[in-house]
Amino acid sequence: MQDLSRKTVREIAVAAPAATRLFEEFKIDFCCAGNKLFGDACEAAGVDARIIGEKLQAMLQAPPDRDVPEKMGPSALIKHIVSEHHDFTRSEVGRLNGLADVFAAHGEKHPELSVVREAFNVLGNDLVSHMRKEEIVLFPYIEKLEDAAAGVQAPPQRPFGTINNPVRMMCLEHDETGNILNRIRRASNDYAIPPDACPSYNAFYSGIENLERDPHQHIHLENNVLFPQAVSMETKMNFHS
Repeated sequence: MQDLSRKTVREIAVAAPAATRLFEEFKIDFCCAGNKLFGDACEAAGVDARIIGEKLQAMLQAPPDRDVPEKMGPSALIKHIVSEHHDFTRSEVGRLNGLADVFAAHGEKHPELSVVREAFNVLGNDLVSHMRKEEIVLFPYIEKLEDAAAGVQAPPQRPFGTINNPVRMMCLEHDETGNILNRIRRASNDYAIPPDACPSYNAFYSGIENLERDPHQHIHLENNVLFPQAVSMETKMNFHS
């Protein structure tokens, strides 16, 4: 058996990707707070580390599944992130914006909806801007790093100094995404549907809840897998500024 007390949530999630579903179930933050030790993360989530640990041991002892994003190289992982997470997020933000009429119909009886709507507007704008920066600047640089590491091309020019600078900024933006989603969840009372809710009301809350689940995996793959890969590659190239 592995000693989980010495492992971070990030290390467990990368070693046993199936663990992310367990973390999701017990609301253990494995993306933005992935650097917490397992016991501390369980305490923060208000769950018994012994119970979760028993379930995790079986996952960690299972034969490794190589056909998961956590085992991909940087370029393949970037393609997965864009196609599975960025494209989904853009589509959902647009679709949920189209359900905004729910607020005109129910806002008078449910004032919390104005808080939800305002937070969602900020969330949508932030996510679209964030993904654009990754796709235009950071991801192409990481792909060039991988080519350079394989000897396909010379090391790329660094427009932002060390890659730690944009990675740090992306991680801060990931944290803010988590903060906004928590604000929406609190304002909506965990997406509680009132008795007088119309189908659009239901669809909006269901959609936001689905949108909340996706960033957990999305941010996990970037913070815990892709960004460490990129930092490691750049470090090994021993750039001289």
